[in-house]
Amino acid sequence: MPAKKRSGLKWLGRILFVLLIALSLALIFNEQIKSWLVSSYSPTVTEKTVKQNAKKKGDFNFSKVKSLDFQTVAKARMNKNSIHVIGSIAIPSIDLYLPIGNGVSNETLALAAGTMKQDQKMGSGNYTLAGHHMIKHGALFSPLYYKSKVGQMMYLSDAKSIYAYKTTERKFIEATAVQVINDVPGKKLLTLITCDKTGAGRLMIRGTYVEKWSFKQAPKKVQKAFSSHFNNKY
Repeated sequence: MPAKKRSGLKWLGRILFVLLIALSLALIFNEQIKSWLVSSYSPTVTEKTVKQNAKKKGDFNFSKVKSLDFQTVAKARMNKNSIHVIGSIAIPSIDLYLPIGNGVSNETLALAAGTMKQDQKMGSGNYTLAGHHMIKHGALFSPLYYKSKVGQMMYLSDAKSIYAYKTTERKFIEATAVQVINDVPGKKLLTLITCDKTGAGRLMIRGTYVEKWSFKQAPKKVQKAFSSHFNNKY
């Protein structure tokens, strides 16, 4: 065999070896990489971007929502501009800080909490959000499963105001119990939905409205919950 050909085969073998090592490492650290892709997502949230994104059409087709695999997360990061961020949610007592996206597209739920109804308004009606439950306890809505308790304070922000809610209910429900997202006459609620540990059922966290502040008039620790965890410009 000519020396040139032997050299070419040798380099091909090395390339294949490197590719196999890279593939093996990707498989071994799949969950860690996926968690990093989710946790490192930090969109800019301003009054201007919130207003712009609120006018855009969201995807509310729950039947298209997929489980959160690596491909879904990677695709979401590549198409992060398709996520219409309209605010943020903070629950400091369980270390939960997430952007809120308009709708429940796979891209939105891969990196953020998603609104479950069109034209929701913070501080009125039953404001409902969905989020994935991941193996990593601190990612997406996982803290709700592991740390949430009745009595904890929850906050929403649209970059202009902050809305405070107090947790009043923590309940496991059937996946078909879609009525929990409906408005309740005379009540202002915040309802958060995530999967239970099996993935077959759902965990519902519900809070009742307490008060609203303009962002700069909110208690300093509440302001900090947003300003120190998001790429915001308040």
